[in-house]
Amino acid sequence: MFSKWRNRWNAKRLKDEHFAFLFEEDTSGEVVVFDCETTGLNPKKDEIISIGAVKIKGNRILTDEALHLFVRQEKQIDQESIKIHHIRHCDLENAMPVKEAIEHFLHYIGSRPLAGYYLEFDVAMVNKYIKPMLGITLPNLQEEVSAIYYDKKIPRIPQGNIDLRFEAILNDLSLPKMQAHDALNDAIMTAMIYLKLKNIKKLH
Repeated sequence: MFSKWRNRWNAKRLKDEHFAFLFEEDTSGEVVVFDCETTGLNPKKDEIISIGAVKIKGNRILTDEALHLFVRQEKQIDQESIKIHHIRHCDLENAMPVKEAIEHFLHYIGSRPLAGYYLEFDVAMVNKYIKPMLGITLPNLQEEVSAIYYDKKIPRIPQGNIDLRFEAILNDLSLPKMQAHDALNDAIMTAMIYLKLKNIKKLH
């Protein structure tokens, strides 16, 4: 009830009717898993460097429809940040302006539900841009894969000492590890986690 009221309030704040599709009922039967690489971990002052996203339909990850965007940077990227994602300022000289990248991303996700690993951070990063652009925050339903994993795992470990690190979850689910800190690879690995958790009744 509260979420419906909040979405109606959010929709009324929309500045550009071209993006009204974000509030339409989703009929695709798909979920979008996405991840952002950023200049840091503070949505208030840091920027998105790249966005990776992939759709899930049924039990399939639609990698042929994957989205991988790179965002041009106005400021130099911090060296500590480069050590993590290996993206240098010069690598982004021909990348998209951030407004164009965010618009591409919004058209890709539509009104589909979103899933991710520590999704709250990635959503906060996207909201940082769409709030001044469109007057809204992302209205899509959101599912956190680490929370799904925790709920499946807690009956087996009642004391609650559960390792929620990304690599630990991959290992526990016997899923392959791709090169980390690449937005698209991270989105695909998260999609594999999401699908396996949705199809398994309980974890050992």
